[in-house]
Amino acid sequence: MTPRHGLMLAALLGAGALLLFGERQPVSEVAEAVERAVAPSRHRAGKPDAAQPVILALLPRSEVAGEDGDTFGGADGVFQSQNWTPPPPKVVAVAAPPPLPPLAPPLPFVYLGKAAADGAWEVFLSRADKTYIVRANTVIDGAYRVVAIAPPVMTLNYLPLNQVQQLNIGVLD
Repeated sequence: MTPRHGLMLAALLGAGALLLFGERQPVSEVAEAVERAVAPSRHRAGKPDAAQPVILALLPRSEVAGEDGDTFGGADGVFQSQNWTPPPPKVVAVAAPPPLPPLAPPLPFVYLGKAAADGAWEVFLSRADKTYIVRANTVIDGAYRVVAIAPPVMTLNYLPLNQVQQLNIGVLD
């Protein structure tokens, strides 16, 4: 055991002894301020008396805080309650952003396959119960026009909004 551990053990035993054998009766007397007589100090080399500290008497609580427990100094006092909540943020009227332009719906076709016929590509698509065989510049149901077929993508134009969309048709076979 190091001397440090021995010192800590002695302090622990001392605290335990005070706990067991110390006085357990609470003190019911209140200590009052005592007026002290201040002896005049001697003059030193012609210097006047230095200021001596003075102990003032305790003031009654009614003089300090008021009869009904007001804050110190009354309504104009120093220790008034404070509201530290930040003010609410200023509301700035923001104009609604313009609506987004309409977008073409997702392509409703399922890619089935492709073939090269007569030097041009043909793509086989299905939509619900219908199967379509399309080539470049083919119009499908009056809503889509095939712009170009260049594997791995087929480019379509959605006619009502004139927006271009692409469908993945895979690489060359």
